Amino acid sequence: MAAQPSVASIQKHFRRLRDPRVQGRTKHRLIDLLVMALCGILANCDDWPDIALFAQQRACWFRRFLALPGGIPAHDTFERVFAALNPRALEACCLAWLRAVAGLAGVEHIAIDGKSLRGSARSKLGALHVVSAWATQAQVSLGQVAVESKGNEITAIPKLLDLLDLDGALVTIDAIGCQKGIAKRIVDRGGDYVLVVKANQGQLLEDIQETVTHALEGELPAGRVRQATTTERGHGRLEERSCVVIEEISGLRARSAWPHLRVVGMCCRERTVYGVTTTEVRYFIGSRRMAARRYLAALRSHWGIENNLHWQLDVSFHEDASRVENRHGAENLSLFRKLALSLLKQNPRKQAIARKRKAAAVDPGYLAEIVTGFTKLAEV
Repeated sequence: MAAQPSVASIQKHFRRLRDPRVQGRTKHRLIDLLVMALCGILANCDDWPDIALFAQQRACWFRRFLALPGGIPAHDTFERVFAALNPRALEACCLAWLRAVAGLAGVEHIAIDGKSLRGSARSKLGALHVVSAWATQAQVSLGQVAVESKGNEITAIPKLLDLLDLDGALVTIDAIGCQKGIAKRIVDRGGDYVLVVKANQGQLLEDIQETVTHALEGELPAGRVRQATTTERGHGRLEERSCVVIEEISGLRARSAWPHLRVVGMCCRERTVYGVTTTEVRYFIGSRRMAARRYLAALRSHWGIENNLHWQLDVSFHEDASRVENRHGAENLSLFRKLALSLLKQNPRKQAIARKRKAAAVDPGYLAEIVTGFTKLAEV
């Protein structure tokens, strides 16, 4: 007999989630709706009508482990409930379950970046923009915060940081997050930061560039400068990455304003594809003293959030094509996509994410394996 999804483990972590519906006037249990929605998204469903249709087609299978007192819900039931659920409360439950079953204690590197859900745009509101945290080694989503309609990532990032366990973690953020308050929030919560510096911090960028120039020209003590280079070849491509990390930061005029600032540096990527060469240079600040090769790896892993999270959401989950306009509904559906992606990433089958979703749609045993696979790692 094929494995069945462990609803008990999900119930344990979702029991505190408040049902937004009027008590005594509901036909469908909240836990049933959550499980069917997650299974539907895993099984190649991209919107509520798809999820409702999948649940109808798999009704006998769902009845093996769900009560379903009101049968299979219609798609508008899913839509109404997810639009009414509090995104922060739902996220807390999702993350508690994911941490428990995946054993996510002590995450080493967290990449933070934002992405717009283009299909959620309305006449009065632009597309919903969500800032996400991604565990680069574990390939697991750690949390998300939607940017308020009159805000930006600078206001959303501190809220996201407050949701995370940063003790001992290295947090990387692109230039928009290069803010003194954000650096302080990371340090206060026990983490270290690597922040990319661009023109939004003009004086800091100028000072870093000058410091790097002095280092490369041999004008700084050799023991305070570290360098590393990596080269990769294949498929008509040559890519060289180099990094210089400098501990001599006396040339930074505002160095005391940045909490625990220890190093500045430059990372350069030179990429040649079929004879055409492009170069990208980024400057950064960091609060941790470590080898240049480790900074190089951390920055490269951060840029990988585009391929491992954002690209997968757009290409494998068709997120940009989603037309869910309700803000809470769009945010909660985005959260469940990330939860599904995290589960699919951990499944050992050697297939692309899109193919895993298609396999889960036609094979209930494989779908159950994806949902229960983590239970081998932790008793939940």
